[in-house]
Amino acid sequence: MATYIIRRLLLMVPTLIGISFMIFMLVALSPGGVGAALRVAGGGATEATNRAVQEAYLEDRYGLDDPVIVQYFRWLGRISPVKFGERDQVLGDGNLISPPKVVKEPPLWRLFTDSLNATSWSGIGLPNSNATAEELQLAYRRGQDDYSQKRATYVARRTQAMEAVGEYLRATDQANLVSNKGLPVESELDGWTPDTNNAAWKPAAESGKTMLAAYYDAVDSRERLAALFRQKPYEQAGVAIIPGVVSIAEPDLGQSFARQRPVKALISDALPLTLMLNMIAFPIVYTIAVPMGMLAATRKGTLFDTGSGTVFVALWSIPTVWAGVMAIGFLANKEYLGMFPAGGLHDNDATRMTYLPTLTDGVWQRGYLIDLLWHIALPIACMVYGGFAILSKQTRAAMLDNFSADYVRTAKAKGVDSSTIVFAHVFRNSLLPLITMFATIFPAMFGGSVIIERIFNIPGMGSLIIEAIVLKDRELIMANAIIIATVNVLALLLADLLYAAADPRVSYS
Repeated sequence: MATYIIRRLLLMVPTLIGISFMIFMLVALSPGGVGAALRVAGGGATEATNRAVQEAYLEDRYGLDDPVIVQYFRWLGRISPVKFGERDQVLGDGNLISPPKVVKEPPLWRLFTDSLNATSWSGIGLPNSNATAEELQLAYRRGQDDYSQKRATYVARRTQAMEAVGEYLRATDQANLVSNKGLPVESELDGWTPDTNNAAWKPAAESGKTMLAAYYDAVDSRERLAALFRQKPYEQAGVAIIPGVVSIAEPDLGQSFARQRPVKALISDALPLTLMLNMIAFPIVYTIAVPMGMLAATRKGTLFDTGSGTVFVALWSIPTVWAGVMAIGFLANKEYLGMFPAGGLHDNDATRMTYLPTLTDGVWQRGYLIDLLWHIALPIACMVYGGFAILSKQTRAAMLDNFSADYVRTAKAKGVDSSTIVFAHVFRNSLLPLITMFATIFPAMFGGSVIIERIFNIPGMGSLIIEAIVLKDRELIMANAIIIATVNVLALLLADLLYAAADPRVSYS
């Protein structure tokens, strides 16, 4: 058994890598790319500046200027517990900072100069060796702000220079060298030289010189920031195995650029709510559906069998969206019954309530716990009614198959009590299909019920995933995907172990 478990755990690694690779590529290669919804800057005179700042941030934070496959392996390295290179450092809010990326050479720089003359930073201005942690952190924050500004300026000047070259190409009847975005196609300009005597080249040449100056400033600022990082202003993450080469640290899920918060913090806020709903809903479904399926099997063909099956199938056929809207429209609407709240998890004044119901000065206060149960009553009802049919029908079918087995007829012939036959023999041998269903349902606890959470305004995992997909928030999408994929493969392993526990004939030794 131990060998089987170890083998399955090892096989999970390539499985998860394959799943994450497919999802990463779908996100990265989708129309608009990563963060497409955030790339649209506001109108007016600040549009170009905002776009440059945002583009610089996305390039530095997510490496969007690198090939997609490089982006994937960089992301894979972050979520892996085994790290290579310099260790990250932990900010006070839990965010991680990494050494600043090398500023890439300007595109088509040979059109504007014979060589790049970026001078090495002199090292002037670094805190001395006796500087306190607060002084080092202050110097690093200032260096980071300076680098962000100069990096954004360089991105803006780079874009302006490329647009100017595109204008020159169109003005000189070379539009075939310009892309649909108005930028020159770099691969087509290898060995190409402009006509420097043409008046149309002068604006492009000036833009190119401005771009080079901004590039030199960005390189200088980056080297200063890298030196500040090497002074370790913050605590280093993880434990070094080979200093500067290999270390072990907690997986870094990244930072959501939709909410500007660590993904880990967002999931920590949303996951307990989803787990709470599902940990209440699933036991209700199993507590009602399994006994009803057992009774239907023992009373095959009776009115109870037909009636319960009809009711459960009828409930299963009701769309969850319609049920949720109707529940809010009639049960939560004060113009009708108004028995329940329309959404959320608590009243606004819930924080001032006692945890349990109290009677103070003759006034009844329901308390925090009852207020929570009152708010989740409708979401739970909408989550459970559709599961009765599938689970009860599966239980009924599995038990009917075993009722016709030879061992049941033998037990009856020996005079074994009917309840013993049902519970000790038939039901136990009918558990395998139920275990299979559990293995498929269990991961849903972590994914959340998207429809229910959106209808009833519950900030759980379902709402979080939908928001990430709409905004193409890569870090949030990938974190949710890898968590759900991990839970899925672990649930399948758990199902295999439960098979062996339920049926002695199943063995992995």
